[in-house]
Amino acid sequence: MGMGAVAATREDEEAKKMEAGDDTVGQKLDAGALFVLQSKGSWLHCGYHLTTSIVAPALLSLPFAFAALGWTAGIICLVIGAAVTFYSYNLISLVLEHHAAQGRRQLRFRDMATDILGPGWGKYYIGPIQFLVCFGAVIGCTLLAGQSLKAIYLLANPGGTIKLYVFVAIFGVFMMILAQLPSFHSLRHVNLISLLLCLAYSFCAVAGSIYLGNSDKALPKDYSISGDAQNRVFGVFNAIAIIATTYGNGIIPEIQATVAAPVTGKMFRGLCLCYAVVVTTFFSVAISGYWAVGNQAQGILLSNFMVDGAAVIPKGLLLVTQLFTLLQLSAVGVVYLQPTNEVLEGLFSDAKQGQYAAWNVVPRLVSRTVAVALATTVAAMLPFFGDMNSLIGAFGFLPLDFAVPALFYNVTFKPSKKGVVFWLNTTIAVVFSGLAVIASVAAVRQIALDAKTYKLFANV
Repeated sequence: MGMGAVAATREDEEAKKMEAGDDTVGQKLDAGALFVLQSKGSWLHCGYHLTTSIVAPALLSLPFAFAALGWTAGIICLVIGAAVTFYSYNLISLVLEHHAAQGRRQLRFRDMATDILGPGWGKYYIGPIQFLVCFGAVIGCTLLAGQSLKAIYLLANPGGTIKLYVFVAIFGVFMMILAQLPSFHSLRHVNLISLLLCLAYSFCAVAGSIYLGNSDKALPKDYSISGDAQNRVFGVFNAIAIIATTYGNGIIPEIQATVAAPVTGKMFRGLCLCYAVVVTTFFSVAISGYWAVGNQAQGILLSNFMVDGAAVIPKGLLLVTQLFTLLQLSAVGVVYLQPTNEVLEGLFSDAKQGQYAAWNVVPRLVSRTVAVALATTVAAMLPFFGDMNSLIGAFGFLPLDFAVPALFYNVTFKPSKKGVVFWLNTTIAVVFSGLAVIASVAAVRQIALDAKTYKLFANV
């Protein structure tokens, strides 16, 4: 029997063990892993999950990042972000496949850290950072969705007086319903629709940018980087944090956990599907948006499509763009809710009972509703959460998605120190760890500068 056949047999045995709730990383699987991270999906489902988690409305902030970087640096950073994250996510997948072939399939990021680096890394570093990043993404999605709802309302009813927090609350109620989908795998059809939606609003944003750029309503195009030397330097690192957050994922192991054994090669195909969408959307929106508005780019491109409450592109185009964005935000939010769901399921559900036993269904309903209610409250109360999300991105996505995968690979496979792979991975880990620190400082500085404008439940 060949080595490939042996590995496949081990993965098949591992799948049977998981179904029985048996050992994968040195301990019996809890209800969170058994119920939320069910391993039933194909590589296509994996691609849908990956695309939803990466190609999100945050990509509409790329022209704003370009405004701080300029054409050359902006495109270089976008290319580097794509190349490094594709490479890094493949490194994580290879490490996961290696351990699965050894009979120790890891289902969660903290499982990987515990198994590869030691218990302290999983419990005190990777686990908390991942939870902060993912729950922060849920809050950010809820806030952005509330803003999209309000924009749709104002397009239909100019001069309307309903406050932002009302729209945030409306979206929060919808999220409470969507959050009850029992497992990550059960989101596969939602995430297929999400993939189509991200293509739709990206193409609409490009069309809007081309229209605005050629319109007599357009501001004079200025691609110079504004501000004094200090502001420019911090602006560069803030832009890097924005791009890192846009490419960020933070849940690669949990997505790979949804794939049915044998897992070998499936994640790579899923990533190829995802990055075909990434390249199509990220580059088209960033380049067309920056071309249209230059250094006047606002935090999200759609804000440039309205001036003094009036649309400067065709009203119907702006309306459908906002609608597609709003709908995809619900899918993105529920995807990033999965690590929280997994933790809550592990705390309150009984793995010995069936997934749909009353003993498990009631705590699931209550705990997920409370989690979404908390995220909705924070989003409504802190409508300036975007500044804090930059800090979360710098402190979370940069290490999780850029530095840690290279470290995992080097520790697991121990490549030769005389080879290219070891030094490439080491360079990525060191450079992006340093960038994480600097970008975190830049994000904190931006929060301090904007603090005087902060107001709870502000109608922004």
